[in-house]
Amino acid sequence: MTDSLGWRRKLAVLIPSTNTSVQPEFDGMRPPGVTNHISRIRIPNIPLNNDADFDRLIELIAAAQDEAVDSVMSCEPDQLVLGISAEVFWGGLEASRKLKRHLMERTGLPVTVGSEASGAALDLYGAKSIAVLTPYQPVGDRNVVRFFEDCGYQVKRIHGLKCESPVRIAHVGEAEMAAQLKALDGDDVDALVQVGTNLAMARLAASAELWLGKPVIAINTAIYWQALRSAGIQDKIAGFGSLLEKH
Repeated sequence: MTDSLGWRRKLAVLIPSTNTSVQPEFDGMRPPGVTNHISRIRIPNIPLNNDADFDRLIELIAAAQDEAVDSVMSCEPDQLVLGISAEVFWGGLEASRKLKRHLMERTGLPVTVGSEASGAALDLYGAKSIAVLTPYQPVGDRNVVRFFEDCGYQVKRIHGLKCESPVRIAHVGEAEMAAQLKALDGDDVDALVQVGTNLAMARLAASAELWLGKPVIAINTAIYWQALRSAGIQDKIAGFGSLLEKH
């Protein structure tokens, strides 16, 4: 007997309680027979005015994370998917690997994280030099650069939107993100990457690939792509760019 709706894969998706973008974007990418089961890490919608505020946000997520993981495990999922980005870039490559190991040991499940998924997508395209768009304060941007440089990529440019709170990240519109992508692009960049899972950029990234003429990797797309492919699900999903449409 298998789950009547999630007969191919039941994905436990971990997101901060302030995040309003991951759930609808993941549901838009979901193929038949795969179900997404959201568990929210309970955090307050604190102001994000400086680096200290952002450090506190990471601490709040880490403190509440395991409870949310344990909660979603009661639906007997097949895989854990982190719909969080700042935490998985924090501290560079080794810290990201340590977090993934912790979650695998706690759940006994395969785990998909956005930092690793972004790297896998870049490797697929053979990209070595990148530009990055984030919603973060400078401390967040520094940790993103550290991770990608630990992995051997050259970060030519990075722009943090300095969003005023976790919820306000989802208020950034496509026009602003498109303008920032154009400003970040250049002949010295092989691909553009967007991190910050509450930035709703999955569909914009698909159109941006057409007018920039290069890969544009939205982190939610990369996460869901790797979650599916690592489970052996090869469905091509239209509307979210070349990563899900062709690979």
